[in-house]
Amino acid sequence: MSLKASFEKRIFEFKRPSGTSRGVLTEKKAWFITVWDEGNPKIKGVGECSVIPNLSPDYPNDESYEAKVKSVVEDINFYADNIEELQSFPSIYFGVEMALLDLKNGGMGIFYDTDFTKGKQAIPINGLIWMGDEEFMQSQITQKLEEGFSCIKMKIGAIDFEKELEILAGIRKQVSAKEITLRVDANGAFSPEEAPEKLKRLSEFELHSIEQPIKQGQITAMQQLCAQNILPIALDEELIGVYDYADKAKLLDDIQPQYIILKPSLIGGFKGTKEWIELAEEREIPWWITSALESNVGLDAIAQFTSTYDVTLPQGLGTGALYTNNVANNLVVSNGELFKQNR
Repeated sequence: MSLKASFEKRIFEFKRPSGTSRGVLTEKKAWFITVWDEGNPKIKGVGECSVIPNLSPDYPNDESYEAKVKSVVEDINFYADNIEELQSFPSIYFGVEMALLDLKNGGMGIFYDTDFTKGKQAIPINGLIWMGDEEFMQSQITQKLEEGFSCIKMKIGAIDFEKELEILAGIRKQVSAKEITLRVDANGAFSPEEAPEKLKRLSEFELHSIEQPIKQGQITAMQQLCAQNILPIALDEELIGVYDYADKAKLLDDIQPQYIILKPSLIGGFKGTKEWIELAEEREIPWWITSALESNVGLDAIAQFTSTYDVTLPQGLGTGALYTNNVANNLVVSNGELFKQNR
């Protein structure tokens, strides 16, 4: 098989500015790689290289990132046979991996043949509450409860901490921990010194977990926080940039987190995600998979991959309605579950 490939850059516009700990996002850039066999050009596989500025380890700027994508596309036969050469470019690795898998399965957007892909099974997901002023966050919470979510994830660390506590208290006045599971994501907002006290105050609201309370790379401080178990901790950014299998094992052994969170675009696609899952399950560390603001193309691929596992925890796959100009597909969210409309 002699492969050919091309790429296209696309910019997705948020329906409304979305607040994160890294600032407010109004648009999202992605590079799509299309791969086909020279002898059968009608069947094409598509993969999405999705990046988040200041978070994706392989994205310094548009120019150098696109230059790398271009070089990969021009030498696609080499990279198809030696995809491990893209290990330190996790989002591009994922885009190539996705495109080749799509091509292998007939170019119909089928990455894994599961009951979810056939529209016969749903995946439980959490409802995401974006950072913003108190009124905006409250309105999102009301909406998620009305939409039937049983697990809500709230981003914290952007507005006043006391206000965030008030919002959590307000949720708990409406619904108990038995009715609604609450997760919070700090995106490294706390210092190691203030984290124990803040976790203690957060724990009053019977939270399921907190993602990345302190910035990544502070291994000893994170290990101590996990050991104290004031509030169960889920590693997120901590996993980014760790590519070697032995290094992954060492990180989990050193920190011993309560959970890990897996974003394929940031940790080396399906292969990188599988390695983390294997190591986590050996250590009895629960995990869940989260999209990283991909369009519906990447989200669908991640959801299909997720459905190859027997998941019970709600996954972070509810980002399909973020953009005004998303790629059309048949993913639907209903009653806190993601499914494909063809069922």
